[in-house]
Amino acid sequence: MSSIQVADQTFVAAEGAAVAEVVSAPNNWRNWWPDLTLEVREDRGDKGIRWSVTGGLTGTMEVWLQPSLDGVILHYFLHAEPWSANRSSARDLLAANRARRVAGRNMAFEVKARLEAGRPAGVAPAISGS
Repeated sequence: MSSIQVADQTFVAAEGAAVAEVVSAPNNWRNWWPDLTLEVREDRGDKGIRWSVTGGLTGTMEVWLQPSLDGVILHYFLHAEPWSANRSSARDLLAANRARRVAGRNMAFEVKARLEAGRPAGVAPAISGS
């Protein structure tokens, strides 16, 4: 079992393809996870993306996009070890887990805010191509 384990989900009222476009853009990764180097293991299009992670952590990370209602549920998973896992105290690992949960949540809320901007609550998202 990994020392860092994060699982979170956020509803985004947008098409999976639009969410995938934002999440799969490498220029966003450095902003969301500045100390991590991500290598795409599997680009699943409108279903999400999987990465190998190195840098501040070593492990795997995934964004899975599950269609739901008039949007998607953005599932975020991170399973990794800190680069100094054998020297980390329990307190350090708790702090690292919290920091990674917050980073994942910030990413999800940024995607949500960007894609839902200007859409009144309760109004279906615009469908691309229409």
